[in-house]
Parts: sequence; structure tokens; C-alpha cells
Amino acid sequence: MIAVAAAASLTLSACSSSSSSGDTASGGSTGGGSAPGSSKFEFLGQTENTTIDATLTALSTGACSAENDAAPYSHQTAPGASFDQKLQLLAGQDALPQVLMAAGTPALNKQFIEAGQLEDLGPVLEEAGAAESVLPAARSTVEALYGGFYALPTEFNIEGIWYNKQIFADNGIEVPDTWDGFIDAVKRLDAAGVQPLTTPGKDNGWNITRLIGGYIFRDLGPDALQKVADGQAELTDPEYVKAADAVAELGELQAYGPAPSSIDYNGAMNQFLTGEAAMLYMGSWALGNFNDPAQNKIGADNIGFMPFPNVTGGAGSIDQVPANVGVPIAFGAKDFGTTNADWVACIAKNYGGTVLENEGVVSGFTIDNPPADLPALTQSVQETMADAETSVLWFEALFTAKGTTVSQNNAIPLISGQIDGKQFMELVQSANAS
Repeated sequence: MIAVAAAASLTLSACSSSSSSGDTASGGSTGGGSAPGSSKFEFLGQTENTTIDATLTALSTGACSAENDAAPYSHQTAPGASFDQKLQLLAGQDALPQVLMAAGTPALNKQFIEAGQLEDLGPVLEEAGAAESVLPAARSTVEALYGGFYALPTEFNIEGIWYNKQIFADNGIEVPDTWDGFIDAVKRLDAAGVQPLTTPGKDNGWNITRLIGGYIFRDLGPDALQKVADGQAELTDPEYVKAADAVAELGELQAYGPAPSSIDYNGAMNQFLTGEAAMLYMGSWALGNFNDPAQNKIGADNIGFMPFPNVTGGAGSIDQVPANVGVPIAFGAKDFGTTNADWVACIAKNYGGTVLENEGVVSGFTIDNPPADLPALTQSVQETMADAETSVLWFEALFTAKGTTVSQNNAIPLISGQIDGKQFMELVQSANAS
């Protein structure tokens, strides 16, 4: 049986904005064109991530062997801790490689795109007839991050609340579809002596801030945080503070137990998979844990998935799936031509099935013939991904690096009552502005 790897970074950042396709004055993208392209296909990735290289290597000797003959695949790595700095250095020399793991910070990717150094892959896939090889929700996520389709989704993770079906049934709780219903479920579980939620608060507060972002999207609509990034709104506006206050209430209700700051990622996962906590907010990268009998003591059949609930009267919709694309790969615009475009199309058509079969990773690509032995929970998640038309990002997706750090560092103080929603938002707004 295939176990799905936990391949996604847990503190994801990504970028927004775009440049005009075909803007040759700024070194813009070619859209494939008739240029022959590079005679090599060199990938630069992070040392710690072996999945992408292993999959591209498999494609180079298999489904993409013809593309490999025209532009042979090779790879280099750089440590994750200094990866963005490496990209900055290469970009400064106009020497970004043919394919690269995208930078982890929004501002850096924005610089590359605005300088015309990354290829817009939308026209490339359209011309090759491969556009439909990307799941609509995955494409929506990439476009929301980059302002265009500037990377391929080698991973695709939906996020939401995983719950223990048996605990819910034992306490007469129906799966809530509104925030008020969710809070009611938390109160009922606590009254029954069951810890409602668990969170890896020891690592940082990303798991908590995901809820703040989710509430904002459901209440104010899917463009609410883009408005903040564009300067049309501020996090300190009352309607945004409302989201932080709503999440702070979970702390007042002791929803995370007595000491959430003492639990790391593995500890939170263990609490959920041993039945000590009824719910866990997490992405679909956790399927690897859920499908591992050595870790999962409650049984995979006992785990259900609920989308982030609606906020009554809100402008968002429960159908807008919180998602991320893990570690997307981008393509350098310099010397981009036919050989590069052929590789892009072949990856789009074949990466999804190959990485799922060989590495157990769920990507943002369609799969014509999925493995027959996929666990039921994985199949269910894939169906949710395939059915989703649009997605929303996470709270810090469009923040600065400093804003992200301040946000996540102050999430536990928020739910522990050390600061209130207004103070939290003031700290993050200030950090983003500095």
C-alpha cells in the first residue's frame, strides 16, 4: 500500500504579482515561441528535498526521455537555510537555471517575476495542449500566489479540520458547517471531558494563524488579504480584528488543552492519532501519518475531513478550499524556448502519476491512471481536490518575511490571553509595513 509522504513545508510562504508575458524589454517570457531553447535542463533544488529530483530523474529516463535527449536533465542543490540567498545571487547575475524550486518568500519571487526572469507557463501549457493537466484549484492557488501561472504545483495540499468520527458520534455532534456550529462542538466536547483540538504550538503559531486567515476569507471574501497586500485595507480594520478575536475565543475555551505551547508537530499528531484530541487543523500532507498504522491508533476509517466552516452572513464560501502548493518549481525565462517548453508540457502530463506511484506525494496535476492500492482516505482527498474549482491562501501568504515571523510568534500569546485580537493585528500590520 502506498503511504503518502509528508512532503510539504509547514511554514509556507509564497509570492504574488506578475510581469507582462512577452515583455522583451524587461527580459520577459517568451511563451515558448520558435526559439530552440537551452541544450540542457538543469534543476536547482534544496538539499533537503529529494522528491522533486527523484521524480524528474524518473521522468528523464521514462515518459520524458525524448525531451531529455534534446535537453539532458541534471541537478544541483543548495541548503534550504540559504536557498533564497542563492537564488538572489544567481538572479543578480541573470543566471537563474532552467528549472528551480521557487523562492520561499513573497518579496523575492515578486522581484524575479517583475524583472522578467521567470517564465509565464500559462501560454506554454496552452500551446502544448497540456493546460488541463493542472487541477483547477491548484492553478487557482498558483495564480493567487504569483499573479499568473509562474510555477508548476509539484505538491498540492488542501487544508481543513480533521476529526475523530467516533468521538463525534459518541457525543452526538454533527459535522459543523458554520463557525458558530464549530464553537458549539468545541464547547460540547470540553463539557464531556474531551480535548477539542490540538496544535503544534511549540514549533510556532502557524497552525493558529491558519484559522485567522480561514475566518477572514469566509467572512470578508477570497480577496480580503489581497486587499491588505494592495493597501486597500489594513489588518487593524475592525472587520479583520474580528477574525483574530474569534480565534482567541478558542483559547478562552481551553480548546487546545492546558499547555499548547509545549506540544510540537509530532506531539500534536500523536494526540490526534491516539484519540486524545478530537480535531486537528492540518493539510493533506498529513495523509502519510494517517495512513501509517504504526502512528494511527484510531484507524484511518475513523478520520473525517471538514472544510473550514462558513461564517454566518460572510462573503466567502465553504467551497473555496484553503490550499497550498508546497514546493512549486519555476522556470527561468532566459533562453527559454522549444526544448524548455517541451519539458514543461511533459512534466505537466506525467509528473502527477509518477510522484504518487514512486514517492506517495499528492501533486497538483491530473492523473489518468491512479495506483489501484491508494488508501481510501487518500482517494477521498484526491476527489475533493479534483472537484474544487477555486482555492484561498493562508494568512501569511502575501506578507513580508518579517510580517510572517511576527504573526506566527504571536499566535500562542493570542490564544493564551496575553494579547487580544486588536493587539495581535497591530503587531502584524506594523511588521508588514516596516
